Amino acid sequence: MGLGVFESFGGTPAAAQAPVAVKPHRIDVHHHFSPPQWIAAVTGRELLQPANTNWTPAKSIDDMDKGGVAAAMISITNPGLWFGDKDVTRRIARECNDYGAKLVQQHPTRFGLFAALPLPDVDATLKEIEYAYDTLKADGAHLFTSYGDTWLGNPAYTPVMAELNRRKAVVHVHPTAPNCCRNLIPDVSPGIMEYGTDTTRAILGVIWSGTAVRFPDIRFIWSHAGGTAPFLAGRIDRASRNAKDHEQRMPNGAMHEMKKFCYDTAGAANAGAIASLLKLVTTAQVMFGTDFPPGGSSLDVARSVAQLGFSEADLRAIERENAVRLLPRLSAS
Repeated sequence: MGLGVFESFGGTPAAAQAPVAVKPHRIDVHHHFSPPQWIAAVTGRELLQPANTNWTPAKSIDDMDKGGVAAAMISITNPGLWFGDKDVTRRIARECNDYGAKLVQQHPTRFGLFAALPLPDVDATLKEIEYAYDTLKADGAHLFTSYGDTWLGNPAYTPVMAELNRRKAVVHVHPTAPNCCRNLIPDVSPGIMEYGTDTTRAILGVIWSGTAVRFPDIRFIWSHAGGTAPFLAGRIDRASRNAKDHEQRMPNGAMHEMKKFCYDTAGAANAGAIASLLKLVTTAQVMFGTDFPPGGSSLDVARSVAQLGFSEADLRAIERENAVRLLPRLSAS
């Protein structure tokens, strides 16, 4: 792909034009839905964005049509499902998955489901994975970077990772703001900086714990181009090679594992973020994502991606082919 736009961090290559109105072909791997039961449970909670409370299936489809999106993988966003009550979390997860599965059944070529999971309750999560995959036929699973004060990679979550690995699951990971790090700077919302930082914490947790090596059949998709991890990849890799027992947990270093992951463009369709990401991975691991509805319209994201200087082949891979490789059911979309 051309790198001139990355070198200058600005400007638009002559070949980069706004997307032309064609048959919808894009696949959005980062697209949120808001079942009524979920809205009732999270209204008034921190991290809830108004755009998510006004969501309807019709709004998703309308936005997808305008942005040339053939199919969207739906998932739950912040404030998530966990508020300290296991029974409530189990119920909300099940209600969200039943609602999402029905939406997929009604529009099988337009939607796919990343199943909500009731972590940090491990036993309930294992049961929900079984239900989501075997009964609802979910396309993948959805996790958050952290739950309260625990991050992905925590030893308590090993049974969940083992089961997701057994199922060769596609796992989309969405950032949140952990208890430790909310409102540290007045008037700076968590979405500005903390979401990217927590994504990096979760990536390091998965690698440092040995989860990435022990469970290589989990196909991770990290939101927002991997947060700050690509920018810090050199420092992360050097540290991993000096870590205690690194021969067992990450024998080839952290960067080797990071290069296996996939990353979406939601909130990261800009020259700086993509330039950093493409120093870590190839375009074969970059996927189109919008973070709709709070992330704006799919048309705006498509226009931003189109201005990043990708070749036509790379753009096809990012916008569709990479997602179809992981989620072959969507090839009919």
